[in-house]
Amino acid sequence: MKRLQQLIDAVKRRGADIAPTYSEYLQLALALATDCGEAGRSVFHQLCSPSPKYRQADADRMYTRVLRDGRGEVHLGTVFHLARLAGVEIEGTGSKDANLQNLQNLQPGQILTHTHAYNRCSKAENPAIADDPATEEELPGSDPAIALPVFDDYAWPYPLAQVRQYGETPAQRDVLFLSTLVAIGACMGRHVRCQYGGKSYSPCFQLFVVAPPASGKGVLGFTRKFVEFPHFDIRRRVEKEMEAYRREKAVYDSLGKGRTEKEAPLPPKNRLFIIPGNNTGTGILQNLIDSDGTGIIFETEADTISTAIGTDYGHWSDTLRKAFDHDPLAYNRRTDREYREVARSYLSVILSGTPAQVKPLIPSAENGLFSRQLFYYMPSVSCWKNQFDCRDKDTDNAFRQLAGEWYKISCRMSQQGIFDLVLDEEQKAAFNRLFASLFEESACRMDNGLASSVVRLGIIACRMLSVVAMLRMLESGGPQTGKGLARPAPDTAPDNLKDGIITRWEVSIMPEDFEATLSLIQTLYCHAGHILSFLPDTQVARRPNADRTAFFKLLPDEFTRQEMLQVATLNGIGLKRADSWLRRLKQKGWVETQAGSGIYRKRKFI
Repeated sequence: MKRLQQLIDAVKRRGADIAPTYSEYLQLALALATDCGEAGRSVFHQLCSPSPKYRQADADRMYTRVLRDGRGEVHLGTVFHLARLAGVEIEGTGSKDANLQNLQNLQPGQILTHTHAYNRCSKAENPAIADDPATEEELPGSDPAIALPVFDDYAWPYPLAQVRQYGETPAQRDVLFLSTLVAIGACMGRHVRCQYGGKSYSPCFQLFVVAPPASGKGVLGFTRKFVEFPHFDIRRRVEKEMEAYRREKAVYDSLGKGRTEKEAPLPPKNRLFIIPGNNTGTGILQNLIDSDGTGIIFETEADTISTAIGTDYGHWSDTLRKAFDHDPLAYNRRTDREYREVARSYLSVILSGTPAQVKPLIPSAENGLFSRQLFYYMPSVSCWKNQFDCRDKDTDNAFRQLAGEWYKISCRMSQQGIFDLVLDEEQKAAFNRLFASLFEESACRMDNGLASSVVRLGIIACRMLSVVAMLRMLESGGPQTGKGLARPAPDTAPDNLKDGIITRWEVSIMPEDFEATLSLIQTLYCHAGHILSFLPDTQVARRPNADRTAFFKLLPDEFTRQEMLQVATLNGIGLKRADSWLRRLKQKGWVETQAGSGIYRKRKFI
C-alpha cells in the first residue's frame, strides 16, 4: 500500500487524469476492486478526482458494481500502467526498457474472440491472402477479448427504471431494459410516431439478444408479461365474437331452404398480439393482416424462427425486413382466389439465442435482416450464483403487476389520439453529429461492414426516443398535465381546442432523456460490431473485427510501440497479433507516424 499511496500523491501533484476514457475508468475500478476490495474505494475516488468528468456519486456506483460483478482478472499492475501512460512515474516502478524486455519474453496467449464456426475468413479458404501477415486467424469462443460496454445508470421513466432493478448483472439489467422498451413500443404501435427521413415511423423494434448457453438471457421471459396482457385481452374478445358467430351460424343452418334469403354470417378475424414464430410464410401474413398489421414475435430460441423460415412453406425473412419500414403486406392464394393485404405493418420482434444461432437466421452481413436488428451480446457466466438466495422475491409476480399497471396506462393513452415526437433544432444537430461520426467510423474502421446498420440505427434511435418521451410524459400526468411535454398539434381546430377534443399531439423529449437515450446508441453500435464478427462476408475478403476496434479505443491519443504492447498484454492480446493490428491501423490511416520518431498519433472519430 506504500507504493499505492506514493502513486496517489504523484497523481494529485501532477493533477493527472489517468482514466480519461470509460475503458480506462473501468480498468482502474476493476484492478482496485480485485486486489483491495472495499478498501480500494477511497483510492479509486482519489485517483479519479483530478478528471474534469469526475462525479463522486457516479464513481461510487461504478465501484459498487465492479465489486459485485468483477471477475478478478485485472490487478494493481494496471493502475501503475495507466499512471505511466498519463506521464506519472514513481520510484521503483522500473524503466520502460525493462518493462518492454519483460513483455517481449511473454508468449502470445490465445484469446477468445469469435464463434469458431462463424469466424472471419481463414487463410485456407482464401489463398489470395494466405501470405498477408495482417490476416486474422480463426479463434474459438464467442466472448470478446475486451469487454463490451454496458449502459450507464440513469433515472429512466416508469416502468423502465423498475425493470432494471431485477437484473443481477449489468448485462441482465440492460437486457431487461431493452426488451421492456421493445415490448412497450409494440403496445404503442400506430398511436406514437416520429418523422424521420420524410417518413413516419412508429416504435416497432427488432431485438436479438445473443449469449453463450446459460448466460442469464432467460430474464427475457419476465418482460413477456408486458405483451401478454394485450394478447390475452384480444383473445378474450375473439372468443366472445366466436361464440356469437356460432350462435348465428346455428340459427342460419336451421333455416333450411330459407337460407337463400339471408346472407351467411362471417366468422370473426382470428386476431392476436403475440404471433408464433413457428409459422409458415402465408400463416404469419394471415396473422398480421387479421390483426390489422400489428403484433410482436417473442421467441426465446432463435432456432424456432430460423427453422420455420427454412421449411418449404416458410421463407418469410422478407416479412421481417418489410415490417421494419412499415411496408404493406399481402398474399394471394390460387386455390380459392383469396387476396388479402394490409396497408402498413407494425411488427415488433424479440429474440434470444446462442452465437451459433445467429448465422442460420442471418446468413451473412449483406443480408438485410442484420442491419435491421438491435443486437445485445451478453458475456459468459464466470462464477456460480446461489439460486436459493432470492430473499423471497417473486420476480414473476412483480413483472405481472408492472405489466398490468402499464397496460391500463396504454389503454388510456390509445384513447387520447396520435402522438408525434418533435425534436428541437439543438437536438437534431446533436443527433446528426453522433450519427455522422458513427458513419465515418464504420466506413474507416469496419470497411463499411456496419454502414447500413448505422443508417438504420438512426431509425431505431428515433423509435427509442419516442418511447422514452412518451413514458416521461405519461409519468408526469399525461398530455393534459404532463409538464408541458405534450401540446395539441398546430393544425387542431380552435373549436376542438375549446371543447377539449384533441386527436393529435406533439410530444417533446427532455434534454436529459435525449442525451441518455443517444448514449445507448454508442453502446449498441459496439455490440453490433461484435455480432458482425460471427458472420461470413460474401463480398469483402478481409474486414477489421470488433476486437481490433475496441483495442484501438484503448490506446492513448499518442503512443509508442512499447506502450501499445503494454496495453495489448494487459488485455490478453498476443504481441504478434498486436503488431499485426498496428500495421493494419497504419494501412487504413487510423494512426499516423513521422519517420524515425517512433510516436503514433490516433485519428479522431468521436
